[in-house]
Amino acid sequence: MLPNTGKLAGCTLFITGASRGIGKAIALKAAKDGANIVIAAKTGVPHHTLPGTIYTAAEEIEAAGGKALPCIVNVREEDQIVDAVDQAVQKFGGIDILVNNASAISLTGTLETPTKKVDLMMSANTRGTYLTSKICLPYLRKSKIGHILNISPPINLNPLWFKNHCAYTISKYGMSMCVLGLSEEFKGEVAVNALWPQTAIYTSAMDMLGGAGVEKQCRKTDILADAAYCILTKPKSFTGNFVIDENLLREEGIKDFDAYAVAPGHPLLPDFFLDVDPDTLAMKMEAQGASPAFKDGKKQDVMKHEGPKSESNEKAKHHVHFAAVNATGPVAETFKIIKGAINDDVVKSTQGVYRFELSGEEAGTWYIDLKNKGGSAGSGEPPGKVDVIMNMSSSDFVKMFSGKLKPTMAFMSGKLTIKGDMALAIKLEKLMGQFNSKL
Repeated sequence: MLPNTGKLAGCTLFITGASRGIGKAIALKAAKDGANIVIAAKTGVPHHTLPGTIYTAAEEIEAAGGKALPCIVNVREEDQIVDAVDQAVQKFGGIDILVNNASAISLTGTLETPTKKVDLMMSANTRGTYLTSKICLPYLRKSKIGHILNISPPINLNPLWFKNHCAYTISKYGMSMCVLGLSEEFKGEVAVNALWPQTAIYTSAMDMLGGAGVEKQCRKTDILADAAYCILTKPKSFTGNFVIDENLLREEGIKDFDAYAVAPGHPLLPDFFLDVDPDTLAMKMEAQGASPAFKDGKKQDVMKHEGPKSESNEKAKHHVHFAAVNATGPVAETFKIIKGAINDDVVKSTQGVYRFELSGEEAGTWYIDLKNKGGSAGSGEPPGKVDVIMNMSSSDFVKMFSGKLKPTMAFMSGKLTIKGDMALAIKLEKLMGQFNSKL
């Protein structure tokens, strides 16, 4: 891991979302130098599921050798940001570094994303980053160090990163656009950069998104803390960069990345927004049986249900059902085995209905009913209310249920999209072990 150099001793860092996760890890790294940390986060009382508060984080920071100022800050509220900045200036004499880490996430499609979640992501991610930067800039300009670091991705305009969670992508790219604009506007006065992980990082958010066992496929927050430390100790001339943690640390001479892994030697999940050029990516996807919708700039013709009273919908349903019933390929065989593995205990313990919208060679609608009496599985529309909808290629479906493709890996890489009850989706992942032992 990257050693501390003492360069941040006496510096004041204003870090949003620093009560846990990546923000706290960056704070603790700087605290080892003897830095002052303003913990600008919402959690003042213990959350019912998430660990840590601004006060427990303050205790850890001071134990690590730093000075802490815990402040209740919701970055959507301008007056709370202003108040925390005023407190920081009064206590520490100024602000040298701003880390815009606070962020909201909802990996849902356009029609499945409530307006209040859209507003949350836009106001916390884009507006919150812009506003906090604006309020801190007068003090950052006076600092000899003067850095802003946004935890946001390179702007990748591959449609792959928009189609499954458009609102989230726009909000994160808004943070990155702040880097583009502010780095030019304040060049020579304040360095403005972005930092993003090469692989998934194990945090409370990842725990909720990935389900049981996801931690083995992640790195610790330490890798982002080390990369952030490296950026923040560079001169102001290092600005306008979109830094990937692993690339930077390799340049700094780090060779052993197992030290950052939760489970050294275990395959790691790639993070969002990072891929090769679209043509090469399309070739890789096709080699794995997928049908990329962005190839040659043309969207694939995928049959979608428009609504219960749509004539075209009825035709589509009958067409898909007919194709599925007469299929004798790997998907149909997989569902036969799944159906044979369903029993009363599985139904009782799961209580969920799953619909699969498959594309590719065996395109069609399939279902697994693990809620109604006895359970069932097969082609066409499932009986009753659907709890989870999964979209993926037919070849990836077969790989997933045979144990050759991890569901979490499929989800993180964009091969699988999930709508509905995530807790029930995770339950199905656990059941796959029972199913794939028979496939």
